[in-house]
Amino acid sequence: MVERIRAAAAEKKLLRIRGGASKDFYGQTLQGEVLNTQDLQGIVSHEPSELVVTVRAGTPLAELESVLAAQGQCLPFEPPHFGSSATVGGMVASGLAGPARASVGTVRDYVLGARLLNGKAEDLHFGGQVMKNVAGYDVSRLLAGSWGTLGLITEVSLKVLPKAPAEATLVCAGIAQQAALDLLHHWGGQPLPLNASAWVHDTSASPSEDFLFVRLRGAVAAVESAVSRMSTDAQAQGARVSRMDNAQAGADWRASGEQTLPFFKPPSDQSCLWRLSLPQTAPALELTYAQYIEWQGAQRWLWAPASAADALREAAQRAGGHATLFRASRQGGEQDKTVGVHTPLNPVQLGIQRALQQQFDPHGVFATGRMGF
Repeated sequence: MVERIRAAAAEKKLLRIRGGASKDFYGQTLQGEVLNTQDLQGIVSHEPSELVVTVRAGTPLAELESVLAAQGQCLPFEPPHFGSSATVGGMVASGLAGPARASVGTVRDYVLGARLLNGKAEDLHFGGQVMKNVAGYDVSRLLAGSWGTLGLITEVSLKVLPKAPAEATLVCAGIAQQAALDLLHHWGGQPLPLNASAWVHDTSASPSEDFLFVRLRGAVAAVESAVSRMSTDAQAQGARVSRMDNAQAGADWRASGEQTLPFFKPPSDQSCLWRLSLPQTAPALELTYAQYIEWQGAQRWLWAPASAADALREAAQRAGGHATLFRASRQGGEQDKTVGVHTPLNPVQLGIQRALQQQFDPHGVFATGRMGF
């Protein structure tokens, strides 16, 4: 890999980093020769008592999660796989997180250290295996969400957590979007073990109906107390409250993160999947498109054509956030992405990004344009 990067720098070629290709659908472009990470496999060290694991980037994500589960531990941010081939390096490079993200943090909050081959084929080490090593410019966490534009991640050290001793999922039926958001904001200001939430207008029900799902995780007494308290709050808003079986709820929450729920089936060949990232306190948006709302209101998914880009971005910006074209439509494909996958950065943000890329990759080996700049 070192020689390939050196040769690419000398010949001014682009290299596109790929682990399991499970997230190849995402991004503005996929230019460059493929630089595969699947030879970089294996767990370097795992200290269960220290809650830290060091793993090579090409290691299957499922393998890491299996090893952690055997010790009663987990990656609490629930990284989506989007396929059986997902790797640890892809998890970090994409920076994507699942249903619990708003409560427990995201990928970068759990990265303690990283090893990187930059655009000059230099083998760089950042951070370490304990929090006290994270000081100054936290480059290892900067790699989370960089999508391979700063270099090839070869190894990462991650903080892990024990699995929660208790869990419960409440279903609140018949609660409209704004009322659900108000309830979530109310609960968010209280000492409750609220771990994940999802609101959706379920058209598969007969008749169709609004549903709010909330997951609680924590100590047994805390979860049971919260179930009673939150059920009362939801019923006061006119909702019908029930408690899901944990096995069924677990499967549904995994399907939520992996985008295999019925909502994530494209309603038409022209529909793109959009992600709106907003402040949690943002109100319900006046949009004609059905939405799936996660992260206590901070992440809102909807299906709309690429031609709706300007309207969606304007609505998101008015609410203090931004809109991303997450998946192109079946019919439009790459043509959909001409509207821009990401909301354009302002001049200050763009300047910082370009300066970082110049420092890490002065020859532009990894400048594939995947992030749109």
